Amino acid sequence: MVTAFILFFVCLWRLVDVTDGVKSVSVMEGDSVTLNIDVTESQKYLLIHWAFGSTRIAEVSRLTQTNSTYGGPDERFRDRLKLDLTGSLTITNTRTTDSGLYRVTIISKETSYTSYNVKVCETPQSTSSPERSSNSNFLVNNSTIIQTEDANMTELHQPSSDHIHCCGLIEAVIRLVASALVGVAAVAFLVYDIRSTLRSELNRMEETRHHRVKLEQYEMSRRFSSRYVC
Repeated sequence: MVTAFILFFVCLWRLVDVTDGVKSVSVMEGDSVTLNIDVTESQKYLLIHWAFGSTRIAEVSRLTQTNSTYGGPDERFRDRLKLDLTGSLTITNTRTTDSGLYRVTIISKETSYTSYNVKVCETPQSTSSPERSSNSNFLVNNSTIIQTEDANMTELHQPSSDHIHCCGLIEAVIRLVASALVGVAAVAFLVYDIRSTLRSELNRMEETRHHRVKLEQYEMSRRFSSRYVC
């Protein structure tokens, strides 16, 4: 309701938009910075509206006699914004996350817009703060742990000299047994061949003897028959 009344009242003033350029502001991290507005315009204002990006962070209304600040995105500005009597905005204990574009809208007889490009620079102390040092130490220690784990894994995968010696001994035994088996097989084959040759020779001699006996019997029978025939 109040906003609608303000807009109606503003329309009656036949407002004309006036846009100023972008002002650049730099501040060291941890310091305070004040974004000043035109005092002449602020003396006649109906409403002063501050925004960080597209988010409202502060507002002053003459009609409702209110002066308010807000936390902004992610409540990053909580308890760190101040508005003075002219409507200028002060940011205390600045952080690097405060860097960005701030825009103030002043609604009076003419509506004016002013933008501020704020850059919060890190201090040398912040780069070597205990938190950063602890993070750095954590990274170093973590790297050491990883390298130690890699070395342990390498040692696990690399066979020891005892293991190599054991494997070499087993391989030598296997080769010796294989050689012995081959030798035994060769001897067995040689014995089998000799026995086969002897068996064949004995069979041949037996057949020869049997044939000779038959021949002698035949010769004796023929002589005996011829004797009686005469």
